[in-house]
Amino acid sequence: MIKKIALPVRKLMHGMLRRAFNFLPRKRRFAVYRNFVDCDPAPSDRLVLKIAETQEELEACFTLLHDAYVGSGFMKPDPSGMRVTIYHALPTTTTLCAKYDGEVVGTLSLIRESVLGFPLQRIFDLTAIREKKGKIAEVSALAIHKRFRRTGGSILFPLMKFMYEYCTTFFDTRHLVIAVNPAHIEMYESLLFFERLTQNVVENYDFVNGAPAVGATLDLRSAPAIFKKNYGSRPPKKNLHAFFTEVQLPNIKLPPRRFYTTNDPVLTPELLNYFFNVRTNVFAQLSDRKKCLLHTIYDLPAYRDVLPVVPEGNQDDKTRRRHRRFSVRCPARFTVISPDGTENTAGLEIFQLSRYGFLAHAVRNVPINVWGEVTIQLGPAEVSRIQVCASRESDGGVYGFQMGEPDLNWRKFVNALYGGSTHADLENATRFMTEK
Repeated sequence: MIKKIALPVRKLMHGMLRRAFNFLPRKRRFAVYRNFVDCDPAPSDRLVLKIAETQEELEACFTLLHDAYVGSGFMKPDPSGMRVTIYHALPTTTTLCAKYDGEVVGTLSLIRESVLGFPLQRIFDLTAIREKKGKIAEVSALAIHKRFRRTGGSILFPLMKFMYEYCTTFFDTRHLVIAVNPAHIEMYESLLFFERLTQNVVENYDFVNGAPAVGATLDLRSAPAIFKKNYGSRPPKKNLHAFFTEVQLPNIKLPPRRFYTTNDPVLTPELLNYFFNVRTNVFAQLSDRKKCLLHTIYDLPAYRDVLPVVPEGNQDDKTRRRHRRFSVRCPARFTVISPDGTENTAGLEIFQLSRYGFLAHAVRNVPINVWGEVTIQLGPAEVSRIQVCASRESDGGVYGFQMGEPDLNWRKFVNALYGGSTHADLENATRFMTEK
């Protein structure tokens, strides 16, 4: 009887303390949040942080997410026991997971922009972020196992560090955006210094069962200085600046990359079919337009049989790109020999390529319609040298280059990109480039 009485009393006291906390000035509330930071710089080796890539890992992530969302009222129970959305089907989405003793206990997904956009762009205006340049990723589908929600961030902070490290070193991302419940937005504002997209609360966000939402963003280029200012003098377990930017966690298993690509797709045709046709009906529920767009993303014969059928009359080949484009981040040097024999070299960063050309940022002006040699670092140990010329210039120092006859390394690298869709496909198809 005493225990039955104690539980309601404890809940009542918690509610009273919460209401009293909300009456504190914003600055004081944020200071309290930061005092709760507990980021262990040496977590147990029983914790492993990695990309979810197997059927078992993805299913565990989607199940954990389902249970967390149902428990919070953000979705109704699904017969599959998983929360799977069309954004999880995209090769530009990466799902991160935290495993403790081999069990998935934390997950979040990073959604890069594609022809399907972002979930939150349906209700929040991203114009101001786009004007700052740099690629955007939406942080979505965050869930922590209930056993670890009251352990001082033992899973949450390592997972956030993994997200930060992956975005800044592998995912070519400058801006993070989120849409969260108003009850949680102050955690992101106070601890990670997200800034609201608008002060208004969207009262009905259909992506989370009509719950209210607040949009916010974090510029990863300016984040280190902000973290240092607010956390730099704190002890190790409360110093998020050192935790994010200096501490090396052996628990994090970044994917091996032979080339400077920026995505890590893992969905084979078999996995797509399992999660989006067999276990759920995500593909079947898509609009005809989204079905068409999905075919433009996975325009390989191996995927054709598992993609949703596009009704006759909706198959518009004009919407398909004649030449597929691939997101990369390859440093390069473009050298032109002037009539007097002087070499003029411009540094480039190639960010998108196709079979016969590429787009690149240039650190200084590049002459238009003048042929020269480009030396491209395809990966840490792979180099391609090709005759190219800049055919057009866009705002922000972006140049489009057309190519002469590509060399062997370029042809084999791009053929591998065209011939596969997952990270493993690329690694397997290009293994010959380092074999003796």
